[in-house]
Amino acid sequence: MSAIQHLWTSLGAMQVFWLAVTLGAYMLGNALQRACGGSALASPVLAAIILVAIVVVSGTDYKVYAAQTQFMSFLLGPATVALAVPLARSVRLVRENLLGVGLAVLAGSVTSIGSGIGLVWLFGGSRMIALSMAPKAATTPIAVAVSSQIGGVPALTAALAILGGILAAALGRKMLTMLKIDDWRAHGLAAGIAGSGIAAAEVAARSELGAAFAALGIGLNGLIIGFIAPALVQLWK
Repeated sequence: MSAIQHLWTSLGAMQVFWLAVTLGAYMLGNALQRACGGSALASPVLAAIILVAIVVVSGTDYKVYAAQTQFMSFLLGPATVALAVPLARSVRLVRENLLGVGLAVLAGSVTSIGSGIGLVWLFGGSRMIALSMAPKAATTPIAVAVSSQIGGVPALTAALAILGGILAAALGRKMLTMLKIDDWRAHGLAAGIAGSGIAAAEVAARSELGAAFAALGIGLNGLIIGFIAPALVQLWK
């Protein structure tokens, strides 16, 4: 029996209930975004988080909720891997732009780590919070793993990574459009570096080429942050 079949057959009534609540919240978020004319500012992810949070804090421990929705969490892996499909279809363009993409991702990753630590230092935050901020731009599983490795708070890092993804999805495309950058390669790469999966999904809904470069940005950004963040922490010591 496959892992998916095992998870599905083991679902109980409470798990089905919480999965329905989560999916229903996201569907309501989508309806809200359509009512707002498709505006990225009305992020269905943010709406779903708020709606589910209201339900959860009304009397359910978060650990219980997380356990009841593990099936959905498991599906995040295949969903992320699925971004490799548009990447494979655009492999020729990726090869042609590999040098520029590499430099852009390196600059974005280093800027993200430096700005995260710098903001905490500027406002007088603790070292622990700074270390939690450092890997925030990586995709959430990588960010959490790096945070744990360097001495941050994984839960805080996860929240920051998700918040960054929502902000990038809501504002990223508008900012690039204001700067008269309309190349979907740039939009996708920026989404992958700054906002990870949430922003990448926003771009993927509009352009397969953008989805390909978003997938590339997510992968390379996670790899670079995974190497650079621990090295910077060692120097900081």
